[in-house]
Amino acid sequence: MRLLTRFRSFPAPVRMLMLNQLTINLGFYMLIPYLAAYLAGDLGLAVWVVGLVLGVRNFAQQGMFLIGGTLADRFGYKPLIVAGCALRTGGFALIGLVDSLPALLVASAATGFAGALFNPAVRAYLSAEAGDRRVEAFALFNVFYQTGILLGPLAGLALTGVAFEITCLAAAGIFLVLTVLQIRSLPQRTGAPARGRTSVLAEWRTMLGNGPFVLFSLVMTGSYVLNYQIYLALPLEARRLAGDERTATAAVAVLFAVSGVLAIAGQVRITAWCQEKFSPGTCLAGGLALMGLSFLPLLAGAAQPGQSTVATFGPLVLSAAMLSLGTLVVFPFEMDTIVRLSGERLVASYYGLYNTVCGVGIMLGNLLTGSALDVARGAGLPWLPWSALCALGLVCGGLLWRLHRSRRWNAQLAAV
Repeated sequence: MRLLTRFRSFPAPVRMLMLNQLTINLGFYMLIPYLAAYLAGDLGLAVWVVGLVLGVRNFAQQGMFLIGGTLADRFGYKPLIVAGCALRTGGFALIGLVDSLPALLVASAATGFAGALFNPAVRAYLSAEAGDRRVEAFALFNVFYQTGILLGPLAGLALTGVAFEITCLAAAGIFLVLTVLQIRSLPQRTGAPARGRTSVLAEWRTMLGNGPFVLFSLVMTGSYVLNYQIYLALPLEARRLAGDERTATAAVAVLFAVSGVLAIAGQVRITAWCQEKFSPGTCLAGGLALMGLSFLPLLAGAAQPGQSTVATFGPLVLSAAMLSLGTLVVFPFEMDTIVRLSGERLVASYYGLYNTVCGVGIMLGNLLTGSALDVARGAGLPWLPWSALCALGLVCGGLLWRLHRSRRWNAQLAAV
């Protein structure tokens, strides 16, 4: 009831954006988790081809966030949200209807670029409509976001049990309905332009010349590398501990369930408590440090392997829970800080650049994490990757604390 009351207290566009995001994630996650198995199994594609198709989707999204954000600031938030949903409608339908590699690559690129179009626009729109309640709005937004992630794979599992093509068409149908609803119901909204805006390149130079924002983006890349381990290192560790695919699948499902339930049940309360007790900079630094410390249970488990199911998988579940809590602390203040560092101008472009920087960081971080996991297994050093991830969180938390206390940082925030 408290969540519903908070939800109703926001303006209609904010409520619609939250419901949109739940539905966007429902449609996306009912398909994407099962795409690799479909490509390799039903279509019989080679593993490297599957990697290429998935890589094209990821690059089309992460590499194009800046383009999407810039277009949103130029043409307004609504057209980019509508265009992104329409493009994803076509992309998901195409995946379910074709089996040739060129067509699959086009469909994969379309679904990725769709995310680059609507993600910065949605966040900029939400920040503009929420006003001085931005932190609270982003906390509630994350509840809807995580609910979609939690429900999507369950819906996809049921549909994929019939046929993956049906899953694709159902996901496309969801985005088609979203497209129509937003055309009819979402008000137009345009953000504040840059002072003396002359060209896109001039805007980009202005953003890259914003020292506090660039430093913040680079440091916060560490949080994205750490958070992504719920998709990489933790599932791999679950499979290593399980020894068989059925147990491993169940263990991974538990990890995602723990993360999702914590977000849905705790995000708003955690954010309200943090706002009451600490400054935004302290919350960001503390949340990052907690994300790093979340790998200590796995480090302890590597030193003393468990003999029972609880002792074996307990550290893994505890790590996932701590990682989720750290992310919950960070996210609303992170989104608010980007707006404040932008001077509340070109907000979608700033979100786009921020996501592009973090996307590159995720790619490099995953490469290094994967290498560390391989080295650890080959050299008999199971503690190595967990130590490195723990150190990353603590170092980034410390850097963010220093940045938060710097004179230039505070001058930039005071200018808003």
